[in-house]
Amino acid sequence: MGFFSNIFGHSSQKERETMANEKLNIGIILGSTRQGRVSPQVGEWVKGIADKRGDANYEIVDIADFNLPFVGTGTGQEPGIQKWNEKLASLDGFVFIVQEYNHSITGALKNALDSARETWNNKAAGFVSYGSTGGARAVEHLRGICGELLIADVRIHPTLSLFTDFENMTTFKPAELHLDNVNGMLDQVIAWSGALKTLR
Repeated sequence: MGFFSNIFGHSSQKERETMANEKLNIGIILGSTRQGRVSPQVGEWVKGIADKRGDANYEIVDIADFNLPFVGTGTGQEPGIQKWNEKLASLDGFVFIVQEYNHSITGALKNALDSARETWNNKAAGFVSYGSTGGARAVEHLRGICGELLIADVRIHPTLSLFTDFENMTTFKPAELHLDNVNGMLDQVIAWSGALKTLR
């Protein structure tokens, strides 16, 4: 009996060590699909900061690429839904690029969140938001949705102003002061994503 418990115990320890040494996969999710959106600019800025850290594999995930039908209007078997769930399954954590519309998140982001379930579970997320008040009200709504989807949302939250971080509200020119907040948010996303990976 001791022989088998030693083998299984060793295997379990080895698996834990392998998991700890593997780089996490973090998706930077663009939360807007409208024409003329600025989320790609913000997403690339966040990815540029993240890539310099070398602590995870970061990638831009654009919900516009998946052509997701509105939840409840299709069969649920559409190719976009399957690809969306496959993409989410490959990720260990998320950074949501959040735009504020009428004090909340976009309909496109809400639909993307609702188009998956288990593939969100036991993962961590951070937020980078923008709007007339930095997108803070949208993120407060998004935190509630994350709780329902078993996504652990981190505390540090960089907020960008349409008036001071964008030229003519279209060209992204972030202030230097945001750099520390983005790195602080990423520190928390990486720490929590690694811890939650052990639950899946």
